[in-house]
Amino acid sequence: MKIMVFGAGAWGTALAISASRHPAGHAVQLWARDPAQAEAMRATRENARYLPGIALPDALAVHFGPAQALMAWVEAADLVVVATPMAGLRGTLVALQACRAPVAWLCKGFEAPQPGADAQAFGLLGHEIRAQVAPALLAGVLSGPSFAQEVARGQPTALVAASEHARVREALVAAFHSATLRVYGNDDIVGVEVGGAVKNVLAIATGLCDGLNLGLNARAALITRGLAEMTRLGVALGAKAETFMGLSGLGDLVLTATGDLSRNRKVGQLLAQGKTLQQAVDSLGHVAEGVYSARTVVQRARHLGVDMPISEGVVALLDGRLRPDQAVAALMEREPKGELH
Repeated sequence: MKIMVFGAGAWGTALAISASRHPAGHAVQLWARDPAQAEAMRATRENARYLPGIALPDALAVHFGPAQALMAWVEAADLVVVATPMAGLRGTLVALQACRAPVAWLCKGFEAPQPGADAQAFGLLGHEIRAQVAPALLAGVLSGPSFAQEVARGQPTALVAASEHARVREALVAAFHSATLRVYGNDDIVGVEVGGAVKNVLAIATGLCDGLNLGLNARAALITRGLAEMTRLGVALGAKAETFMGLSGLGDLVLTATGDLSRNRKVGQLLAQGKTLQQAVDSLGHVAEGVYSARTVVQRARHLGVDMPISEGVVALLDGRLRPDQAVAALMEREPKGELH
C-alpha cells in the first residue's frame, strides 16, 4: 500500500513508523508542516521533539508543506491518515475533499465552535465535520488505547478502525494490523469518537484525584462513573452502548486515566499541586486535548440535556471557578441517586 500520514507529531510519526515496518512492505510518506522539523528528521532519522531516541525506518520518507500541497501526493495514495490536532481537522478535510482514497483521522475531541457562532453553539465530532465540509469523502477514525511511544517501539497495542464505510475499515486494517498492532473494525463511528473525546476530560479528573492522594477507591469510582457519563452522551448522540465497553471506551479511558504517559492525567496532577492551568500546559511540551475539548464536551452535553457532573467539575476547575479540593467536594456532596440513572 501507498500510505500518506499528514502530521508529524508523536502519534502521526508513531503510526508512520509502524506502517513502515509492516511485513507487507508499505510505501509510507510522513508529511510535516514545518520545513525545519522535516529537514531535521531527514538528517537525524529521528523525531527528536516528539519521539526522542526512536529511529525512523530507512523506508519512511519525510516531506513538508501546507495541506493544500497534499493533493499532488494523495492522488496516488491508497490511504491518507490525518494526524493533526482537532483544531486542524476541518482545514485538512477541506483540502482533501476531492481525495478518492480512504481518509482516516487520529485526533480525539469535539471541535471548538466556529468563529461568529452564538453562545448556544457547540462543537462537532470529526465525522460531523466531514459531513459538513467533505460529504463525498470515504472517511473514518483510528482510535483506541495507545501511547505513541509504545507503538513506535513496537510494543503490543490494539486499536479500532471506525467508519460507516467498509472500504475505510479494511484499508486501515491492511495498513496497520500486524504482529504488534491489532486493528479491529467497528461501524459505530459515533461511539468510537465520543469515547476518544470524553476520556481525555475524565483523565484530567483522575489525575486530580491522584494528585490529591485521594486513594485508589476514589480513582476507581471516578473511572467507573466517568464511563457512565461517556456512555450517556454517546447514546444521546446515536451511539451503541456496547461500544463503550470496548477499546475506544473503557480501554482508552483506563489507559488515559491511569497511565504515566498520559498528558491529560498529568494536567490534573499538576493542578492538584497548585500549578495554574497555563503552567501545567506549558510544562507538557505537547498538546493535552482534554484541556481544549472539556468545554466543548460539556456544551454538547448541555445542549442534549445529558448530565455529566465529572466533566462539569473539570470545566469549573479549568476555568478557575473551583479549587481542586472544591471540585472533589462538589462531586461528593451531590444528592444520592440510583447507580443506573
